[in-house]
Formats: sequence, structure tokens, C-alpha cells
Amino acid sequence: MSLEILKPGALSLLQDSGRYGWQRYGVVVGGAMDEWSHRCANALLGNEADEATLEITLMGPSLRFTQPQVIVLCGADMSARIGEQALPLNRALVVRAGAQLDFGKRVSGMRVYLGVRGGFAVPSVMGSRSTYVRAAIGGLNGRALKKGDVLPVSDANGPTASERALLGDRDFVELHSPALAAPAAELRQRVRMIAGQQWGLFTEAAQAAFAQAEFQVSPQSDRMGIRLKGPVLERRHAFEMISEGVAFGTVQVPPDGQPIVLMADRQTTGGYPKIACVASVDLPLLAQRWPGESIRFEMVTIEEAQHLYLARERALDQLREVIRAHNVQQKVKA
Repeated sequence: MSLEILKPGALSLLQDSGRYGWQRYGVVVGGAMDEWSHRCANALLGNEADEATLEITLMGPSLRFTQPQVIVLCGADMSARIGEQALPLNRALVVRAGAQLDFGKRVSGMRVYLGVRGGFAVPSVMGSRSTYVRAAIGGLNGRALKKGDVLPVSDANGPTASERALLGDRDFVELHSPALAAPAAELRQRVRMIAGQQWGLFTEAAQAAFAQAEFQVSPQSDRMGIRLKGPVLERRHAFEMISEGVAFGTVQVPPDGQPIVLMADRQTTGGYPKIACVASVDLPLLAQRWPGESIRFEMVTIEEAQHLYLARERALDQLREVIRAHNVQQKVKA
């Protein structure tokens, strides 16, 4: 089975949760920018938790399905459609062979994730299928999709006979009831964060500005980092740092005083002071922010951040369990 790439879109990359265990050698983790949407896509399909999905950024591609497929779209609303029919987000869909998936006007968000049941059949590199373009590794030949590509899909878990019968002669059909849709990520302007290792090295005015002022997402943002424009964050005194490890969500402040939130393709170490770290539960919010949109930060304790993370994990576990029970029922009926 495969998907034919008729038009590649602005930046379409295969991603999973990332390439862990190699940072000490200078290999970045990478992975999905919006991990929540990526993981929900796999949960809705009954996939293994870390199957690769297609991360579609800014402007979507045009794809043709060579065989019937079970798919899902999670994340940004980019007016996905087959023919003239709009596709719902966060719902598993059965699509017919020959159907063409197109994207139109962006309604909200920055990235949408296309998952297929069984996952994409591309080789793992250093334990991950994630595409890291700068090193040309992972995904499909280590690069973004281009016109004429054929993206292989696992042929082990296509639509069942009953699902094909449900499809009939339609282009697509929703596989589950509305109760089995993934919960959408929380929409909020304030991004929760905890104080960073060098919080105390910034002036009181800088600390207050970071916790209260409005920042705009810069057009220079990318998968490596979200650059923000706002009040200049000044240090108490000039100093040099020895480079140290950084994490997804680390907020560094370079000499110009404008913060950068390190994202999926972050470097492995950094020498700029870290004023904060974004709570992992809110990283998907940043991944979906459009250039020019505004955000504000909200200080929370590490205990609060952990509580938020665990609550989100429980919600995802519940979704997996509901989908698993539904699939068992369908097999019994068949």
C-alpha cells in the first residue's frame, strides 16, 4: 500500500516521538512538534504509540490513496477535503482507493498530523522514523516530501471487510461514533512555565516582564525554536556560561534579550541563560502558534506542571482504552 504525493505542501515530514539516546553524540531528538496531536492520531487508529505520522506545516499537500485506508487528521484545521466534502478532525475515517486528499485555507493552527492505520513503512534510523532534515536522516530519504514521491504504508492493517462494507461507494466514512473522537488540545493564550536554572540571574524587571508581558511569535521561528518578540529581558550583570544540556521547552535568552523556546529540532546543548522551561502540557500550544500571534506566560510550580502532565496522560490512556474496547466489539460482531 502507498500514498502518491501529487503536491508536497510547504513542509510535510514523517515524525514520531523522536530519536532518544543519542544526544551525547550531538544527535538531536527531533520528533513531532505537537506531540499531543501526533499521539492522539495513533490512539484513534489503534496503532502502536510511536508509529510515525505525517506532520503537515503551513500549507497541506495533495495525496492519492492507492488502496483503501483508515486515516485520521489531528491538530490544525487546514480545510482538509476529499472532493468537495470536508474531512472532520480527530475522527478515524475509512477512505476509498483512488481518493484524493487536498487541503485548502488554514482556519486555525500551524500543523496537522495525518496518521494511517498500521503506520508508514519507512526504515528506522537510530531507533526513530523521525525526519531530521539538517542531517538528512529518517523519514523518507531524510527529507520533506516532494512531488512524485510514493510514501509506503504498512499493508498489515488496512480496512476490514466490515469497514469496507461500511464505506460502500462513498469517498470516505467516519469509522467511530462522535463519542470516540480525540479531545482537542486546550485553547489558551497563556503558556504555563516553571522558572529556569538561571531565573535569578535576570533583573526583577525582566522577571516581571517575562511573567506578565505579551510576546509575539516571530516569522523566524522553525522546528528548532520559537523566537519571540517582546520586552528586552536584561541580565543583572554580564557573564559567560559553559554550554549545558537543553530540553524541549527550554526558554533561552540570547544577548539581544529576546527569548527563544527550544522545540523538537533543538540543539543538544546551549550556552545562553535559561529563564524558564515551558510545561510539557503546553508545548502543543506553542507548536500550533502562527507567526504574529501573541502569547503570555504563566508561572506554575514544578508540582503543578507534573499534575497537568499526568492528567493529560490519563486522558490519552482513557482514549486508547475506549478505542481498544470498541475494536474488540467490532471483531466479535464480525
